Amino acid sequence: MTRAGCCPCPHGSAWPARWSCWPGARRVSLVRKKYVLSCFRDALVRHASLVTQLVAQDQRVCIHFINILFGLLCNVEDGNVTDLCIEVLIQLVTQLKQEQTVHCLLDECHRELCSMPSMQGSPATLTLLGKLVDTIPALADKLVMEHGGLMEHLLRGLVYPNEGVQASVCYLYGKLYSSPMAAEMLSGHFREKLCPLFLSTLEGAQTKELQINCLGLLRQLLKYDLFVSMIMNKSALAETAQSVEGPPGETSLPLVLKKFLLSRDEILQVASAHCITAVLVHSPVKHAPAFIHADIPEFLFEHLSSSNEVLIWSIYNCLILLAEEPLFFSKCHTVYGIEAVVRSLQGSLKLTNTELHKQGLLLFAEILTRQPEEIRLFTSSAMCGDAGRALQEAVSSPVLEVAAEAVKAASAFLRKDHQSAPPVQYRALRALLEAMLSRCSEFSQTPLNRRSLGNRDSEKAILRRGKFLLSTLEGFRNACRLAVEFQGEPIAQENPFTAPSAEKEDTLEDFSEFLLSACDSLCIPMVMRHLEQATHPALMEVFLSILHSLFIIVPHMKKKFSKKLAASSFIRLTLELKARFCNGSSHSALNQVCSSFLYCMCLNLLSAPEKTRSLSQEELSAVSELLQHGLPQISSRSPESVAFLSDRQYVEGTARQRQYCILLLFYLAYIHEDRFVSEAELFVALQGFLLSLQDQGEHPPPVVFRASIYLIAICQDKDSALDEAVVSAIRKFLEGISDLHLVYTHHPLLLRFFLLYPELMSRFGHRILELWFFWEESSYEELDDVPSAGLPTLPASLAALFQMLRSSPSILLILLDLVYSSPVDTARKVLMILRTFLRRNEDVQVDGLIRGHFLLILQHLLVEHGASPSGASGNLPLLLSLLSLVQLRNKSEQELDSMAMKLLHQAAAVLLSTTALIELLEKMLALTWTEMGSPTWAEASSPRTALLCSAWLLTASFSAQQHSGSLQVHQTLSVELDQLLKALSFPKKKPALLSVAILRFLRTALQQNFSSALVALAPSGSQPLPAPEDNILAPLGTSQVLALVIGLQNLLVQKDPLLSQGCVGCLEALLDYVYARSPDLALHVASQPWNRFLLFTLLDAGENSFLRSEILRLMTLFVRYNSSSVLSHEEVGHVLQVAALADLSTLSNTTRRALRDFFLQVQSMGLLINHSTTQTLQASLEGLSLSAFSDHPLPQDMLYPFLHLGALAWARLPKL
Repeated sequence: MTRAGCCPCPHGSAWPARWSCWPGARRVSLVRKKYVLSCFRDALVRHASLVTQLVAQDQRVCIHFINILFGLLCNVEDGNVTDLCIEVLIQLVTQLKQEQTVHCLLDECHRELCSMPSMQGSPATLTLLGKLVDTIPALADKLVMEHGGLMEHLLRGLVYPNEGVQASVCYLYGKLYSSPMAAEMLSGHFREKLCPLFLSTLEGAQTKELQINCLGLLRQLLKYDLFVSMIMNKSALAETAQSVEGPPGETSLPLVLKKFLLSRDEILQVASAHCITAVLVHSPVKHAPAFIHADIPEFLFEHLSSSNEVLIWSIYNCLILLAEEPLFFSKCHTVYGIEAVVRSLQGSLKLTNTELHKQGLLLFAEILTRQPEEIRLFTSSAMCGDAGRALQEAVSSPVLEVAAEAVKAASAFLRKDHQSAPPVQYRALRALLEAMLSRCSEFSQTPLNRRSLGNRDSEKAILRRGKFLLSTLEGFRNACRLAVEFQGEPIAQENPFTAPSAEKEDTLEDFSEFLLSACDSLCIPMVMRHLEQATHPALMEVFLSILHSLFIIVPHMKKKFSKKLAASSFIRLTLELKARFCNGSSHSALNQVCSSFLYCMCLNLLSAPEKTRSLSQEELSAVSELLQHGLPQISSRSPESVAFLSDRQYVEGTARQRQYCILLLFYLAYIHEDRFVSEAELFVALQGFLLSLQDQGEHPPPVVFRASIYLIAICQDKDSALDEAVVSAIRKFLEGISDLHLVYTHHPLLLRFFLLYPELMSRFGHRILELWFFWEESSYEELDDVPSAGLPTLPASLAALFQMLRSSPSILLILLDLVYSSPVDTARKVLMILRTFLRRNEDVQVDGLIRGHFLLILQHLLVEHGASPSGASGNLPLLLSLLSLVQLRNKSEQELDSMAMKLLHQAAAVLLSTTALIELLEKMLALTWTEMGSPTWAEASSPRTALLCSAWLLTASFSAQQHSGSLQVHQTLSVELDQLLKALSFPKKKPALLSVAILRFLRTALQQNFSSALVALAPSGSQPLPAPEDNILAPLGTSQVLALVIGLQNLLVQKDPLLSQGCVGCLEALLDYVYARSPDLALHVASQPWNRFLLFTLLDAGENSFLRSEILRLMTLFVRYNSSSVLSHEEVGHVLQVAALADLSTLSNTTRRALRDFFLQVQSMGLLINHSTTQTLQASLEGLSLSAFSDHPLPQDMLYPFLHLGALAWARLPKL
């Protein structure tokens, strides 16, 4: 035997045998034994293989060695040595891995327990067995099967009045029941013997060791539904016994766990919470009432204020399971505990434990979801606000799992009964939704690296995004539902505590508009991005229900929102969803949502249509019924729908209604530029559809035919044409409609469609063009009066119309009729377009066509309306203005042809027959005398001056045309002759243009010898009796003639070219008038010396200065009246000589004509002396263009300004 205190060497060969003397070596101290054990343990740890190899060399020696160690374990009372022995035995048995060794040790333990007179010394053995089972789990089954008697000893220990022994028993029991097989074999033992003893032990445990081991055993038992039922049944019996007065009976587990929960030991509190959770996991509905009746929730809520994360996490788990029982809410536990939950959540979010965050949010979501609506959860608006802020913080968490749980909780939070505590905090709700959408948008925009992830992981990532997006959309949908529900509650409309003067942002209206804006800017883009990667029916169902609810939430924006959705291809998207997922009875909820969304959007679009009329209430009701029944039946893809439209076989009522729905959907999509159907295929299908209707004698509703005719016009290719049968069918359908505006949709291609087929244009062209201009919103004012050089680009619609006009000029005739017969606004549009077309397309020869039609219009006007053409059309000024442009497209100096003369005659007849126009002209002429004193009299650009000029010129033209054509006059106008002569005889400073206009009028009157049937020259006031010699000049007097001549001379001195022409013309007419009545007076006037001074005043120092038309005309006048004192024969010869040497081709036609007249006048008076000069001048004149010497100088610039002035005057007539 080695010396005491010597450390056994693992390399020795016989040292284990020396340990055989230890049981008899009573003189060896316990310290030394403990030291040796410690050294052996260290050797076993450091040199496990060598030690086990040495020990295992001899089985007998090995078993003996284990017996020695076990004997030491059983005989020592020192706890440290006991623990060391147990540790060495466990390590040795584990390392040896010999079944015989294990059985030997188990047998020794069993014999030791059987030989004990009492259980006082059993803890070490029981603990060894427990640790063996813990290290080698399979031993639990062997212990139960091969050492069944051991259970009786355990029961003895459980009732032994020593909590240390009881703790060891519970420890071993816990290890045995950790094995499912052993637990099943011990089920009868538990039911018959162990259960009541264990519960009473659990209830009475005082030491922490026993309490922990009992709770450990309980945790193992609660893994099995059988034991849970047994324990809870015992607890139910105990509660029943306690409710009836009498001696205490069974133990109630909920009450026992409640006791541990109320202890100040957090370890026991955590263990208690774990046990409660373990019971509830099996059946919350079955077992939760027992814990609720024991008021467990109340204390769980109280402990949420703890700083122990494990305890809080455990309580969260308990409460989540308790929340599955309705009694949990009906007892108002959540009402009293919600504040603790919110505060706990706020505190936990400041920690880094994400599992704690997720569990707390899960609890909050469960409470928010399951809370009965009739029991208000948040009793104050402040508490509701705190909850919202906590959720907002959680939603913004960078940890995706936490944010996902927070979004779910927020979705449950957005419920009417949770938000009904006044005032509703809309601003806080908005902040919460913004945080949700922002977090979702951030997550959805995170790029996916498909290469690094791989296909499988990439699909998982997309699926994860889809789930997060779905949760976010569910929350947004709940917010929308909240807004809808609050619309019916006045108290929720706005914050009643807001000051009247404050800006009311916290209102339902503001919140509703935010929902629409957020959906537009965030929800829709996120969903569209996700659709590029995956399509989930559940997600799309929620998304479309959001869009549908927004039509109700913001009704004043529903039409605009619908237009934007349609323009963003949402009709196509919804139809594709129905076709993909809603065949048959699958995804019926998605089909219903899709149909409801399309139904509302279509009605909104039809109620506020683009470029077409709105439907009546009756039509809307019919369409509503049509869509309501037809949309759920549509689940085919677009090609299949097109094929369905083209079916020529007999179509039953239900199928026809479905065709109508498909057409309306295609129509609304095409209107908003979403052309997702092949145009060529749809064009063919529509023809079949129309022929099918005709074959069955059906007449579609106007809105359906509007869709059909629009689509067929849009889809028609430039090179394709409809069959005659289809055109005939369309015409018959159109003839059955009271007015084309019922089926008209504004589009250039629809206009082209009607104008392309003569059968349609002849019957409906006028009305279609009228509707076109009614709906055309483009402004063409900037295109009017623009010079041909550098023309701006035409709008697309106008360019399309111009192309039609070029290809079919006969359309111009319809446009002329529109100018004449349409409302003024429409007629003005047509006029501007015609003017622009004629200016931009000078190569199109349509003048004759247009003028001929003009003539027909004017003749029709006179024949149909006689003396009151103004009652027929207020657009005659526009017609006359256009006629002026048509004529002026030709050369400005061209003679009037027969057509122009006829037009002039008809136009004058129409204007002269308008009494109101003549009366207006008379009033305007009278304004001339009152305006002479106006400060703006001398301003030529004054609007009044321009108007007066027009009036005088128009009156002169009317008088000339009436006199030459003997036109019928229905109303005369009076002009004060004295005022007229005074204005010219004693001219004040006034615009030259007005003087020219008055001179033109006076010249016309003189040429007509004051005998016009239209104009009556009346004296102004009382006049002295005329002298006898004045009677022959009546209505003029000699003094007036002389004063007028002087006035004309004074006007000539001003040297204004236009004014000079007018003065000379008036002087010519005046001398002709006077000469016919008093030749002497005329010769006297023409021979006045002042005339010579006037002539030389008009001449300037330039060479050939007399070769101006007004001077030549003036000299012609003096030659005619033999005024040699004014212009001598030598001077006449000099003029002719200079003219003969001049280049006459450089002169204007007017000047050449004046020169020719002067030459002829000199020739007729016999004043041609130099024959060489005469021949040269005559040859030069004859070589020039004959157009310059027309005997009827009536250029069209005299005619069409007259028409333009007539148009101006007509436009100022009072409207009838």
